[in-house]
Formats: sequence, C-alpha cells, structure tokens
Amino acid sequence: MPRLLDLGRRPYREVWALQRSLHAAVAEGREPDTWLVVEHEPVITLGRRAKDENVLVARPLLAARGVDVVEVERGGDVTYHGPGQLVVYPIRKLPRFREVVPFVSALERAVIAALATFGITAAGRKEHRGVYVGDNAICAVGLAVQKMTSLHGLALNANTVLDYDRLITPCGTPEFGITSIANELGRDVSWAEARDALLPALETEFNMRFESDPATAPLLAASR
Repeated sequence: MPRLLDLGRRPYREVWALQRSLHAAVAEGREPDTWLVVEHEPVITLGRRAKDENVLVARPLLAARGVDVVEVERGGDVTYHGPGQLVVYPIRKLPRFREVVPFVSALERAVIAALATFGITAAGRKEHRGVYVGDNAICAVGLAVQKMTSLHGLALNANTVLDYDRLITPCGTPEFGITSIANELGRDVSWAEARDALLPALETEFNMRFESDPATAPLLAASR
C-alpha cells in the first residue's frame, strides 16, 4: 500500500531534499512507494532541457521578489510553483523502464478525471506532456527516473495567480497560455478542494489506496 505524506505549504528546497532522501530509500526497498502532496512558496525550477531564455526576469530581481530558482534533475524545461498550486510527487518503484511513458499518461488521466468532477473538460497532448484546457495549460508534468524509481511529478493550478508567465515561458511553450481551476470556474477554489478531487482520481487510476502517514516531521528532519 503506497504511503501518502500531505506536507501542506513548504519551501521547495526542503521538499526536494525530502524527495531525494525518500527516493534512495524506496529504490533500495527500505521504504514503500511514497506520494508527497504539497503547496510551495514561489519557485522556478529548471529541468534538464531548460533554456536560459525561458527565464524572463534576471535572477537578482527574482530573488528580490522572493522567487527561488533551482536546477533539478527532472525532464522538461522551466516550471513555476507557487501558492494555490497543487503539487504531487510520486516516489514510485517502476517494474520496467518502458513503464515511464505509460506512468506519465496515467498521471495525466487522473488529473483529467479530477478536473471532470469540477465540470472542466481537459486533455493531454503527446507532443507537450501535461494537461490542457483548450490551448491553455492547467497542469504540468515532469518526472525523473533513477534506479527505476520516479521522483518529481505534477503541478495542478487550483487558484494560482496567473501572471507567472511574466517570469518564465512555462515549460518552454510560448504557443500555449495558462489557466487554473478557479479561472475556468469563475470562482475561488481552495488548494484543499483541488487535493480532495485529485487524490481519489489517482487512487482510481492506479488501482490503489493511499495510507496516510502522520510521521511527516521526523522524515523532514531526517532529510535535512
């Protein structure tokens, strides 16, 4: 049974360290598959294929605005995380490397199913992974797989302020806009409301049931 850690709002670097600590334990069979659910303070992450020109604001100015910039090991280009965005990191042992693409597709299907509970019609795009409402991205997906174990994951805009495209070219795809659940519905949607729609959709898609783990604080301390 996979373990679920609901971390609330946390700085990105703290959770990144926890991801890597848990990844090593899951890869070695010392811990079960573990899914992290979190809301981040403002941060720009640069994937392995990130291009400097897709960060539109100088780093000193970003720092002055309280926006961290972190180079990470996931695939993809430039992504923003911040308040109002539901982030899920599945740290999951995969049976075969060829399961990576189907895993990404399954994450996308779970997001699409969760959005459907709000009455939002969304779809994936094979050429640009993630979930879209029309031509607007509502969820980014980017994984890393090391030792046949995944880390990083998905970021779903619940009520995110939709001006972060002034900071970056999201996912390096200027042809797409950005949207959120709140923007599509024309009403406020809390982070918790989005979480409570997505987690059951993930359980259904992956035919599993999460086991919540209250031992979050010791795990965080051990990752520092």
